[in-house]
Amino acid sequence: MNDLRFEPVSGDVGLSDWQHVHNLIIPTDPLTAAEVRERAGRNRLEVAYLGDTLVGCSTVRPPTEGTATVIARVLPAYRRQGIGTRLYTHVLAYARSLGPAVIETVVLESNADGLRFAEARGFVEIERYLLPGDTVPYVDLRLA
Repeated sequence: MNDLRFEPVSGDVGLSDWQHVHNLIIPTDPLTAAEVRERAGRNRLEVAYLGDTLVGCSTVRPPTEGTATVIARVLPAYRRQGIGTRLYTHVLAYARSLGPAVIETVVLESNADGLRFAEARGFVEIERYLLPGDTVPYVDLRLA
């Protein structure tokens, strides 16, 4: 797995790859290309590749009121291979470099793998909520 690499989203290919992973893992909130472009303007979005194969994506929301948010997503076929750990370690280091007092993440409740992954890395649930029109709650977790 030495050929795992993380690339900041830039250009149409990166935007499309990030969008693909997001929409597959968060099917309740599919994003358009314009919405991904807007997010890329305010957050750090990256895509993860194993060789030339897309395997995941990440988001780091810069600190607001002292809280930064990190989100690491790995496509189901590539889970339990250490990719998520490396992706999470990478985005966590970047988020910490921004100097937040608190780091949080958010996981769709139906993503049992994602919840287990976050909890195994020290995140503790702080809130569950539904967005307007949604039927599956999101879970906010804070790094203890």
